[in-house]
Amino acid sequence: SILNEEPFGSLEGDVDLQFLLVGGKLMKIKSSSWKKDRMYKLHDDNATIWHESHRIFKRKQTFSIDDVDSVRKGRQSEGLQKHTEAHVEDRCFSIFFKGRRRNLDLVATSVEEARQWVNGLEKIISNMKKLNRQQTSEHWIFNCMRKADKNKDNMMTLKELKHFLRQINIEVDETYAKLLFTKCDTSNSGTLEGSEIKHFYDLLTHREEIDVIYEKHAATGGQMSAQDLLNFLLNEQREVATLEDALRLIEKYELDDSAKHMNHMTKDGFLMYLQQEEGSIFNPAHKKVFQDMSQPINHYFISSSHNTYLMEDQLKGPSSTEAYIKALMKSCRCVELDCWDGAHGEPVIYHGHTLTSKVLFKDVIKAIKEYAFKTSEYPVILSLENHCTLEQQKLMAKHMISILGSALLTSPLEDQMPTAFPSPQELKGRFIIKGKRLNKLDAVFSNTSPGVEDDCVSEEDEAAETNNSKTDTNEQKKSKIKLAKQLSDLVIYCKSVHFSGFEHAKDNQAFYEMSSFKESKAVNLAETAVYYIHFIMHLSRIYPAGSRTTSSNYNPVPLWNAGCQIVALNFQTPSKEMDLNQGRFRSNGLSGYILKPEFQRYAGSEFNPMTLTKGPWIKHKAFHIMVISAQQLPKLNKDKPKSIVDPLVKVEIYGVPADTCSKETRSIENNGFNPMWNETFQFDIQVPELAMLRFLVEDYDATSQNDLIGHYCLPLTSLQNGYRHVPLLTKRGDVIPSAGLFVHLMLLDAK
Repeated sequence: SILNEEPFGSLEGDVDLQFLLVGGKLMKIKSSSWKKDRMYKLHDDNATIWHESHRIFKRKQTFSIDDVDSVRKGRQSEGLQKHTEAHVEDRCFSIFFKGRRRNLDLVATSVEEARQWVNGLEKIISNMKKLNRQQTSEHWIFNCMRKADKNKDNMMTLKELKHFLRQINIEVDETYAKLLFTKCDTSNSGTLEGSEIKHFYDLLTHREEIDVIYEKHAATGGQMSAQDLLNFLLNEQREVATLEDALRLIEKYELDDSAKHMNHMTKDGFLMYLQQEEGSIFNPAHKKVFQDMSQPINHYFISSSHNTYLMEDQLKGPSSTEAYIKALMKSCRCVELDCWDGAHGEPVIYHGHTLTSKVLFKDVIKAIKEYAFKTSEYPVILSLENHCTLEQQKLMAKHMISILGSALLTSPLEDQMPTAFPSPQELKGRFIIKGKRLNKLDAVFSNTSPGVEDDCVSEEDEAAETNNSKTDTNEQKKSKIKLAKQLSDLVIYCKSVHFSGFEHAKDNQAFYEMSSFKESKAVNLAETAVYYIHFIMHLSRIYPAGSRTTSSNYNPVPLWNAGCQIVALNFQTPSKEMDLNQGRFRSNGLSGYILKPEFQRYAGSEFNPMTLTKGPWIKHKAFHIMVISAQQLPKLNKDKPKSIVDPLVKVEIYGVPADTCSKETRSIENNGFNPMWNETFQFDIQVPELAMLRFLVEDYDATSQNDLIGHYCLPLTSLQNGYRHVPLLTKRGDVIPSAGLFVHLMLLDAK
């Protein structure tokens, strides 16, 4: 039956997969006292895990493999480390989910079974990631069909068909549903089965807009020849392409052997091509590191996190090593560690003066060591806010040296006093400590050590600062803290210093000395031209105001416009600001480093984003965009089976103030499956190198705020022209597997 078809041919007969389909007992660990055996097994759809639940008001007893972020073997979660003994290490594994769902800590009955669970799950996850967009779409539709087939007889009645259409987010009136059903029920049996369901699927997924484009360009006996495809690539997609490129696409995506033999592309092959990375809005060349990585690190925007240890709010939420792992896996390259004296002589990390929970400093360093370079191989800055006594500071230094080993930068790369920063390329795989230092960097080469009278530095305490503190000058004076030489000596290229004005910085600040600014001060300074010169010469870090107790974020764009490298955001908070951050760092191979435009890198630059004057930054572009259609938008209210979305699309440009703009389509009633807009917008862009494009798909609501369906953001310089599919992400930044927008884009030099 077609309802049992699955795009998992490559795993057929796999022993680990067979093991999961049979399933078995696993011990679920919640705490030292809550450890219970539960049955787990893979559903025969190969995409859902069923588990036994003893709850009276139990929620559904399944979770989708789509919702799994990763599977980690061993005692790698905080729960397993805390609530299990070391001798069960090889039987343990954890399932981590996308979003805020708590991870699942499990212990298998044997080492071999743990291995089979981990291997089997990893194979399925890997297979799902490999599915092309068309297969993902089919996988999703067939899953919905299965759910609609209430009596599991692999046939669909009219009632089941209507339930299915609601599942896939399409409101169909009675007459149309009946018409569709009758058209497909060629056997007049009152049910759809086998080839009839296939016919129904084909009718349902027919893309009218693709027909129009294909027919316009298929000039060879109703099909696209390699030359027709080349003309399409050159004229519509504005690509630099050759006949070889067209033939390669036919070879890669054409499904019909006879068409492939004639070097032709059918409509199905054409749709397949448009749904792959070659047909994506995001330039595939930018998925790899493509920028010059040999410039000094102050020439780059650096993806940065604030209070990285927090999972939720700033006052009472949990601190966790998992928060560091999540940020690093999102290619964050600057993480923050607030260090305080802990019990039993061990320093801890938490948000001082609050009720947030505490996590051991050494556990955080271990997690950072393990996950720092999995997404990006470029350097990670550890930004220390140190409140510890001397003894625990010495222990901090000892932990970093022993755990991070040779990856920790403990002296300048040069054999003599450097005069400029090294590059991300030179610092690959290295950890750089940002913090206070007792003396100048020259001391490394002169072997002079500070005297006892010099062992105090001003204490940094961002948590104690709020946006509108009007305390008197005595209270505002920074308290002093003794600094251990062992910790001080680890600070090489990022020495924290107090900012005492631009003139003072210009005359006194060494290249390796950097200041941090709270957002309000930074935004005010960003309106002065001197600020831009400071950011060209020095690294600077911006952090959210202390008053943002809910971990909300500020807009990073004006600070990037001003040239600031380290704009630290609350990574744990889904927000427009985090969408923009992920969009900014989506290109250049997810390295976490983006080379600033040239006009933000040379000392004589007169660029001012607030008042644009003539200069190399002005590259006037006309940006035309047509929002054509969307596919398979998710239902927002899954608890209400009859709830269907009314989607609209917002197209937003973020960049210098002159370029910032937003436009939106009309909403379409009751169709999340294949809404069509065909609406055109034009934007005037002055500084494309700083501009970002953001799509926002919302469910229109006349009486309250629209709900987010999905979003996507990318640098304007990373988009491809022509007919393109746009992936959509959830609020938390995960890809919605089957959903997308279809658009036509033209970014052209303005006349």
